[in-house]
Amino acid sequence: MVTSKTIANGILRAVGIGAAIYLGLLFLYKIQSVIIYLFVALILSMIASPIVYFLKHKLKFPHVVAVITTLLLFLGMLVGFVLLFVPLIVSQSENLSLLDTAQLEQDINSLMLQVDNTFNIDTKKIMREADFTSTIDFNFIPNFINSLLGILSGFGMGLASVLFISFFFLKDRKLFTINAKKVLPDAHEEKILVSLRKINYLLSRYFIGLIVQMTILFVMYLIVLLIFGVENAFIIAFITALLNIIPYIGPIIATALVVVLTLLGHIGPEDQATMFSTTLYVVIGYCAAQFIDNNISTPLIFSNSVNSHPLEIFIVILASGFVFGILGMIVAVPVYTICKVAAKEFFPKNPVVKVLTKDI
Repeated sequence: MVTSKTIANGILRAVGIGAAIYLGLLFLYKIQSVIIYLFVALILSMIASPIVYFLKHKLKFPHVVAVITTLLLFLGMLVGFVLLFVPLIVSQSENLSLLDTAQLEQDINSLMLQVDNTFNIDTKKIMREADFTSTIDFNFIPNFINSLLGILSGFGMGLASVLFISFFFLKDRKLFTINAKKVLPDAHEEKILVSLRKINYLLSRYFIGLIVQMTILFVMYLIVLLIFGVENAFIIAFITALLNIIPYIGPIIATALVVVLTLLGHIGPEDQATMFSTTLYVVIGYCAAQFIDNNISTPLIFSNSVNSHPLEIFIVILASGFVFGILGMIVAVPVYTICKVAAKEFFPKNPVVKVLTKDI
C-alpha cells in the first residue's frame, strides 16, 4: 500500500535529483572555458604525439625536452601565423590610399549596366529602394577597441592554459593510464583502456589528415593566386586554406575573403581596369581547387584516417551542422569517431554497430 510518507519521499528524491542535475549543469556552464581549454589541449596533444615520438626515438631527445620542443614549435607556428597578417594589413591599407574613386565608380556603373542587360533587372532602382540613409555612430570605435583588448587578453590566458595542460598531457601520459586503472571499475577497465588507445590513434590520424588536406589546398590556392598576380599570395592562400577547417561553410567564407582581398589588391589606378576580370579568374581557380579537394583529396584522406566511408562522414557533418551549427560541423568527425570506438567495445554484437565499425 502506497502511503503518504512513500509519496513524500518519492517527491523529495525526484526534487533532489532534479536539483543535483541542475547544479551539475550550472557548474559545467560556469567552467565552460576550462572545458574548452581541456578539449583544445587534448586535440593539440594528439597532433603533437607523433612529433614527440619522432624526437624521442629518432633524434634521441629526452622525453621532457621532446615535449617542450614540440610545444615551442607549435607556439612558433602560431606566432608566425599572427605575424602573417601584418604585411597583409599594411599592403591593403596602402592600396586603399591609392584608390581612384572616380575610376572605381565608372567601373562599377559599367558592371551594373552589364548586369542589367544580361539579367533584365534595374540595379539602380534596387539600390534606391535600399536604406542607406542611416547615420553612423562613431561611439563604436572605443567600444570596438575595448572589445578587442578583452579578446586579446582572454586569448592570451587561454593560450597559456592550453600550453600548460598540453605539456602535462604529453609528459605524463603513462601516469594518466596508471591512475586510470586505479579509478576505473574492474568490470570495464580493459574495454575503456582499449577504447582510449583506439580513439587516441584514430584522432591523431584524423588531425594529421586535416593538416595534410589544408596543405594540399594551400598549394592549389597559392598556384592560382600566383598565376593571376595577386598581392600577398602566400598569406592569402594560407588563411583561406586554414578556413577549410570548417566543413562546407569554410570554403564559401574563403572564396568571399579572396574576392575582397583580390579586389583590394587591384584597386590602384593602374590595375582597376582588370580588377573584376582578375577576381573572376581567381574565383574560378578557387572553385576548381575546391572541386578537387571535395572529390579526391578529402574523401581519400578522411576515409583512411578514421576508417569511415566518405558518405558516412558527409551525413554526420551535415546532421551536426543542422543541430549544433558551425561548431558542430567542426567537431562532428572526432565525436563520431569516439562514439564508434566506444560502441564497438561495449556493444560488439549489435548489428548496426557491426556494420558501422567493421573497419575499426
